[in-house]
Amino acid sequence: MIGNDRGPSLPAPSADALAFSEALVRHIADEIAVTGGWIGFDRFMTLALYAPGMGYYSGGAHKFGAAGDFITAPEISPAFGETLANQAAQIMALSAPTILEVGAGSGRLAADLLRALERKGSLPERYAILDLSGELRERQRDTLTRELPHLVERVLWLDRLPERFDGLVLANELLDALPVQLVRWEEAEILERGVAREHDRFVWCDRPATGRLAEAAQHLAAETAIPPGYVSEIGLAAADWTRAWGDILGHGALVLIDYGFPRHEYYHPQRSTGTLMCHYRHRAHDDAFFLPGLQDITAHVDFTAIVEAGFGAGLDFLGYTLQENFLVNCGISEWFERTGEGTPRDRVIRSQAVQKLLSPAEMGELFKVVALGKGIDEVLVGFTVGDRSETL
Repeated sequence: MIGNDRGPSLPAPSADALAFSEALVRHIADEIAVTGGWIGFDRFMTLALYAPGMGYYSGGAHKFGAAGDFITAPEISPAFGETLANQAAQIMALSAPTILEVGAGSGRLAADLLRALERKGSLPERYAILDLSGELRERQRDTLTRELPHLVERVLWLDRLPERFDGLVLANELLDALPVQLVRWEEAEILERGVAREHDRFVWCDRPATGRLAEAAQHLAAETAIPPGYVSEIGLAAADWTRAWGDILGHGALVLIDYGFPRHEYYHPQRSTGTLMCHYRHRAHDDAFFLPGLQDITAHVDFTAIVEAGFGAGLDFLGYTLQENFLVNCGISEWFERTGEGTPRDRVIRSQAVQKLLSPAEMGELFKVVALGKGIDEVLVGFTVGDRSETL
C-alpha cells in the first residue's frame, strides 16, 4: 500500500477509534506480561494487524480508498484489473477455469477482473476469495452485488487455503502485510528486535536471535556482506506462505504483485534501517507503535526469498518483472485506447491514473510481479518483454 504523503503530523482519531486502539494495546500488553515481558516484533505485528475483532485487518476500520489509509492499484484505475484479465485468461486456459484471490481488499480487483473476463468470453467457473476480515468480506460482497449481480453466484469465500487447487492464484499486496521479524546484525552476534512494555509504552528490546531466524540472518550476512549495526526485516512468514503452495497447487500459477526488491537491493548497505513502514490516513511514517489497530504496518518483499521458497517447494519459476513491464505486456496501452471516449477531462484523468500505475516514480518500478507454477509450459504474456529474472 502506498501512502499519499509523509509528514510528522498525523490526524487525531475519533474517541471511538481511540477506544478501539486502547483495547488492542491492553491486549498486546497482557500478552507481553504473560510471556515474560517480551514478544518478537513478528508477534506484535500479527496482533496489531490480525488480533480477532481488534487488529487492523480483522476490525472494522475503513482501510482502502480515499476515505481509508491507502490506495491500492485496483482503486487507482480499472485499467489494472482489466489489463490483468489477459494474464488471468491465459493461465486459466493452460490449467483450470478457476481463480483464487487471496486478500481481496474492497473487492475492486475482483469486480474489474470478472467484468473484463466476461467481455473476453473467459469467465472462470469459480472465483474464490480468501480473506480473514469479516468487514472486508462484506465490502467485497457489496461491491460485486452492486456491480455484477449476475456473476455473484460464481464467487465464494474461503476460511483457509484449500487442500488442492488448480487454476490462477492471485495476490495483490498480500505479502507486504504478512508479519516480519526484525534483526540487528552486530560484530559478535545477531539480535532479534522485539517489543517490551515500559512506563505504559511499547519500547524496542533486542535479544539474541535463535532457531530459523538466526540461521536465515547468518545466511544473509554471508551472502550480502551486511555491516555491523544494520537493522532490517526477514520475512519468514511470506516465504512459508509461498512454500505451502508446493503441496496445494496441482496445475496452475501464482501471480504475486507487491512492492519490494531482489535480495541484493533489499539488503543494500545504504538501506541500513530496513523497510518497515506504517500507513495512517494516507500518511506514511515509521512508528510501528502508533495507534495499534488503526494503522497498517508493512514491510517490502524480498522477492529472491519468495522465488527460493517456491522453487524449493517444487514450484516452477515462471517470471519476474516490474509492474510497468507486466501491465504493458498485458495490454494496458490498448485498454487506454479502447476506453478513450468521453470528455477531454475524462481522458486526462484516465491518463493520470495509468501514469501512476506505470511511472518509475510512482508504482511502475517499485512494484514487482512474480509468477510461480506447475504444469505451465508457455511463456506467460505478462513476462514476454522486460523479464528481470537475472536480477534475483
